[in-house]
Amino acid sequence: MKTVKRSIGTLALAATMILSVSCKDANKSETAAPVSKGTHQEMTNDHKDLAMNDSQDSKSEIILKDYFNLKDALVNDDNAKAKKLGSTLTKSLKSFEVTGYPESKQAKLKEVIDNAAKHAAPIEKNDIKQQREHFKKLSAEITNMVAITGTETKLYEQFCPMYDGGTAWLSTKEEIRNPYYGSQMLKCGKVQREIN
Repeated sequence: MKTVKRSIGTLALAATMILSVSCKDANKSETAAPVSKGTHQEMTNDHKDLAMNDSQDSKSEIILKDYFNLKDALVNDDNAKAKKLGSTLTKSLKSFEVTGYPESKQAKLKEVIDNAAKHAAPIEKNDIKQQREHFKKLSAEITNMVAITGTETKLYEQFCPMYDGGTAWLSTKEEIRNPYYGSQMLKCGKVQREIN
């Protein structure tokens, strides 16, 4: 029985070391590829720096601000704050109007916003593990929104190879702060591309 316990302990230690090394190596292996305005991903706490041009709806910038606040709560492992911010983001998404965008993009934008609201709403009712699961899907939809609405703010699409087979999120800062693992693996990830 002692041998079995030692073997399990050794395996757990080896797995932890592999995960840690994997994330560190992922940070070194690739450089960020610049991406044009029409692509996707993350922002940070510099919400005051969010800029808009005349063609952008201020409500899309509010959605981005709310998204980044939620991301920061998950980075900080703050379940209670994430619940409140999930509710705030859901309200922002539900008040979004697509009519200010070209007709050819309105149907897709409405679908993206509706899907994002479906993933934001459960965040206000769940534990942090489930919040992070919904945040993954929410991040994909917010990225799709940015591809349609654009933003004047420089964003970074960041990627964690360890979470759920590989998962992306948006940030306004190049420095990695992982919302999927929080303090457990705060710097796990890499910048996949820049937007703007």
